[in-house]
Amino acid sequence: MRGDRILLSGLRVRGRHGVLPHETELGQVFVVDLELALDLAAAGRSDDLDRTVDYGSLAGRVAEVVGGRPRKLLEAVAEDVAQLVLADERVRQVRVRVTKPQASLPVDACVAVEITRDREMGEGRA
Repeated sequence: MRGDRILLSGLRVRGRHGVLPHETELGQVFVVDLELALDLAAAGRSDDLDRTVDYGSLAGRVAEVVGGRPRKLLEAVAEDVAQLVLADERVRQVRVRVTKPQASLPVDACVAVEITRDREMGEGRA
């Protein structure tokens, strides 16, 4: 990712994602980090919120997605978030990381999925 970026990191949201019954019943906290690539020059020159992505509003919408419809896979959660971000035509590219700090693993670790979606190419890259 090159050029101007907006970063939103550490967004903690309670969701019910996973393949195990207790994950969908009890839920757990997921952590979302976003990196948006877009041209910020006009916003910087004009000091006008309408010329950029309102990250406060974006954080609320991402929280609704992550806290909403349960998904089996973190990959699906990340894809849902990426599509939400790319709905804003100013965003050229988005990198989404969804971390599951309390994943049911046989060792003490957390797991994360990170995807990059590009408006121009319409395809994913890891």
